[in-house]
Amino acid sequence: MVSSSVPSCSVRSTRTAISTVVPTLAAALLASVAVALALALSLGASPASAQDAATTEESIGGRLAFEGEAVAGVTIVVASTDGSATFETVTDADGAWLVVLPGPGTYRVELQVATLPEGIGLRDPERSSLELRVFENSTSAAIFALGEPQEVESDLLRRILQGTLNGLKFGLIIGMTSIGLSLIFGTTGLVNFAHGDLVTVGAFLAFLLNVTLGLHLLIAAPLAVIGGAVIAGALDRGIWRPLRARQTGLIAMLVVSIGLAFVLRHVVLLFLGGSRQSYMDFTLQSALDIGLVRVQPVELWVMGLSVAMLVAVGLMLTRTRLGKSMRAVADNRDLAASSGIDVQRVILSVWVLGGALTAVGGVFLGMIESVDYLMGFRLLLLMFAGVILGGLGSAYGAMLGGLVVGLVSEVSTVWFSSQIKYVWALGVLILILLFRPQGLLGRRERFG
Repeated sequence: MVSSSVPSCSVRSTRTAISTVVPTLAAALLASVAVALALALSLGASPASAQDAATTEESIGGRLAFEGEAVAGVTIVVASTDGSATFETVTDADGAWLVVLPGPGTYRVELQVATLPEGIGLRDPERSSLELRVFENSTSAAIFALGEPQEVESDLLRRILQGTLNGLKFGLIIGMTSIGLSLIFGTTGLVNFAHGDLVTVGAFLAFLLNVTLGLHLLIAAPLAVIGGAVIAGALDRGIWRPLRARQTGLIAMLVVSIGLAFVLRHVVLLFLGGSRQSYMDFTLQSALDIGLVRVQPVELWVMGLSVAMLVAVGLMLTRTRLGKSMRAVADNRDLAASSGIDVQRVILSVWVLGGALTAVGGVFLGMIESVDYLMGFRLLLLMFAGVILGGLGSAYGAMLGGLVVGLVSEVSTVWFSSQIKYVWALGVLILILLFRPQGLLGRRERFG
């Protein structure tokens, strides 16, 4: 009996010890796991929280590189346009720089050209200073294209030829977008202040298809042109034709066009944002040296296609029945109607053609510069100048006037600041109209 009672006591004491130790060990293990998880979470969260803190402040940054190599030690100055704050930074070993701003607003970013290494300069010496709009909780990128230094101050011929090339490029776009504006005025008498924003709509549609949906620009651009033509035709059927049917005065229709311009502009602002954007394709190409001028391949394509478009429009206006009807309605609407021409159909065709041409001009302008919601508004005054200079209601006059405006504005930068280049184009407009009020290709008319 004694021998059997001892094991029983041992077993009972062992069970008691186990029942006491196991919960203690389990609690200690759970506590250790909790501490480890807390440390892991805290360590893992610190980079994210730092990143969140970095993304909740406004900043401007960029990277300088030349022929694939980083450019370090270059001074960048960022200043608010109202002069309230100025910041200075230097590019690091990777060519990167970043300036944290006190808040959203408009800032001017200037690259100190004197701090660039020897043998490196700006591809466009006029673009050493950029003006950027920074929105809340966002980072804007300032892009400076570097290249071999150019002795532009001592080479007058080179500057004149480069300005002439830039003027042809810009003038072709102005002339192409002005055709619709001129034909719309000739067929309806409407001064369409929304025409510039149709340029923005065309560029925005191409950006939406190219960047958002991922289509190549060679596919996105034709679809954007079709979209621009459809939108312009819908505006005529939905707004302008009912107003014409009610015999609304031209002043009232002009006011409607101003309101429509604001609507189109701010719809693009809503979806695109206020900063400048670029297409995914044909950006930051290496410039080609052709004689004394430098030009990017995409600019050559834009100029070639613009000339082809203008030639095609000219042939359409002179050789096709629809083109002849457009010119007839523009010359004398009542006489054209009495001759059996469907005036409303011709006006709709003019709007569709004008919408397509503005979309083409918007895409081309976005390819050689950038896309933003004010691009068409900035072009509107130059389109009006081209139309008036060439002759109101004349499609060929709009082409010629656009070329003259583009050439004068760009060549003037050889001697004067680029900030006032449009002033000289408008000055030439005033001088020509003083001696030839009907414009270059317009006809004299008797009133009263």
